[in-house]
Amino acid sequence: MSHLTRLRSRLLFAVALVLPTLGLALPAGAADKPNIIFILCDDLGWGDLGVLHQNDSTHSRKFTTPKLDAMAREGAQLRNHYCPAPVCAPSRASLLLGVHQGNCEVRDNQFDKELPNNHTLATVMKAAGYSTAIIGKYGLQGSPPSKNKREGGSASLWPAYPTKRGFDEFFGYVRHVDGHVHYPAHNWEFGNSETHQTPKEFWHNDEEISAKLDKCYTTDLFTAYAKHWIQKQTTENKKPFFVYLAYDTPHAALQVPSTAYPQGQGVKGGLKWIGEDGRMINTAKGKIDSYRYDEHTGQGWSDVEERFATMVRRIDDCVGDLLQTLKDLDIDEDTMVVLSSDNGPHHESYLKNANYDPTSFQSYGPFDGTKRDTWEGGIRVPTLAWWPSKIPAGTIDPSPSQFHDWMATMAAVAGTNPPAICDGVSLLPTLTRTGHRDSSTVYVEYAQNGKTQPYEDFEKRKRQQTRKQMQVIMSGRYKGIRLDIKNPKDPFQIYDLQTDPSELNNLAGTSDAMKKLQDEMQSRVLRLRRINESAKRPYDEVPMPALAGSAQGESSKGMLIKSVDTTFDYVPKFDSIATKDQTILIAQDPAKFLSELKPDEIAGAYQFRGLLEVPKTGEFTFEFQSNHPSLVRAHEAVLIDNDFNHHPGQTVKSTIALEAGWHPFEITILGGETKPQWQLTSDGIETNWFVR
Repeated sequence: MSHLTRLRSRLLFAVALVLPTLGLALPAGAADKPNIIFILCDDLGWGDLGVLHQNDSTHSRKFTTPKLDAMAREGAQLRNHYCPAPVCAPSRASLLLGVHQGNCEVRDNQFDKELPNNHTLATVMKAAGYSTAIIGKYGLQGSPPSKNKREGGSASLWPAYPTKRGFDEFFGYVRHVDGHVHYPAHNWEFGNSETHQTPKEFWHNDEEISAKLDKCYTTDLFTAYAKHWIQKQTTENKKPFFVYLAYDTPHAALQVPSTAYPQGQGVKGGLKWIGEDGRMINTAKGKIDSYRYDEHTGQGWSDVEERFATMVRRIDDCVGDLLQTLKDLDIDEDTMVVLSSDNGPHHESYLKNANYDPTSFQSYGPFDGTKRDTWEGGIRVPTLAWWPSKIPAGTIDPSPSQFHDWMATMAAVAGTNPPAICDGVSLLPTLTRTGHRDSSTVYVEYAQNGKTQPYEDFEKRKRQQTRKQMQVIMSGRYKGIRLDIKNPKDPFQIYDLQTDPSELNNLAGTSDAMKKLQDEMQSRVLRLRRINESAKRPYDEVPMPALAGSAQGESSKGMLIKSVDTTFDYVPKFDSIATKDQTILIAQDPAKFLSELKPDEIAGAYQFRGLLEVPKTGEFTFEFQSNHPSLVRAHEAVLIDNDFNHHPGQTVKSTIALEAGWHPFEITILGGETKPQWQLTSDGIETNWFVR
């Protein structure tokens, strides 16, 4: 009997008592993996949903969202769900990559920046046996080599085109700015600039098809094609599917449909994909930008108010149509649908001589802040989850969570594990009411010139407030927020969001407990992020804080090692693997441990955790070699990613500033046909591992 087998029986019971409950993973074979649809709206505010704000609003102007309200009643409301940053590009990048902004390559206002060639929602789902599609707005394609970005006519010029990032199919806008208008084939005389007056490129896989989209309104177009694609997958492909449906509304320009919503819903009604040039969908008729819902007219509203309410109601109709399609296809019980928004509400119209702001309908709900703000109105986003067979009707999930949790959640739905680089946790236990889940890391960093809006609905001190460098960290019910950061030690304002969701009572410094929380927040934001040279921060040069206290007398030599004999397509996130499936032990010499593995022990994956003592504060360059795909974290930050683009035997380097003292490291490595091997070294640090 091997040493791994011998230790399994006597360690598992003890470990099960002390380790936290892990995220639920649903067992799924090839034939019973649930489908997943993630609907991302563009600039939809928390207050724009009837069930969240409009229905109970005492405001003089309000509208209804009956289909979204029904979705909420039949499923779950995530009342404390956060976008990664209060603008689209970083939010969408963090969503697709499964990482928070501290570990993301796309930050701030880096529109059209290349999405890194790494794990994405699509690659994880493809590895689990899913067909994958993105329908809608993308904006993470990178720059083509051509100086004239609108010449060349080939999708292959974009380095991070969706089909190069795990998606089998793409149907939509590539460029960020193209999604600012919602009739891709048309000139629009009311636009406030040439950008908002002219036709835009629209791509279907490798073909640019905008000339074929006469009178197609994008909200309708995306929905009709999604219905068509899902029906085709259900009847022909027979594989489970993942659809990322990324609407480009209600983002400005405030353009409205050309006709009323078709009668009925689902397979036999509602929107229809016709697929003929010049007549792609059944609402491609009438006069573009002309239709208003009856309930939005004749009430004394301004033109832009009627437009905005109509845009939201159109999304409402489209989502209802999509859900009915799932029911008609008899796959609703086997499909999880999530709806969210990339950030808080906007305040622009892109119409000539016409302004719009979200005070019209209080799109920010009961909060202060809008798009590009880190107050709650800018980052708390409307989020619903619907899965009739698993999510109980009327579920309210009050736990804080963020976009990167969806990678871990979708992996759990598919019966697989997220990659080790994923910063998220599975939300399934609370959504399905089946148990406890690990706490989410909710973290925002973002820089934006200008000031907050002067709306009278907002607390006076938050009006016309300088933004610049901003940062948010959540600790349970408490939110830490800093604006206009100049000094790394600038204190966080601290709010108890459970009792003070409007962020009126700053608790910072009011008690010993709050002083301690301030210190914890100051330390944690330095331990969970990496410097990004394209998005400089005032706290970049501060060394990562060491653990409090000394490890001497509390630690033993060696590393904590976890192993699992499951076969993986990539380095797995061990926190997503049930404790009962892991072997856990302590080895004084990790290299010797690996060298002594038996042939039947070298598959699966291994995780090593240990402490290194840094003798003095300074900057250290770590060198890492591994013969198999692997990933290294220092504290919570990704130090070395040697997984997705792994090259055996290659030395990977990473430089990081560390405070003198003890620092935790985590090395996760895949097994394989040969014994896994790794080595982490740095000048000035002795690699003597300890376990506390």
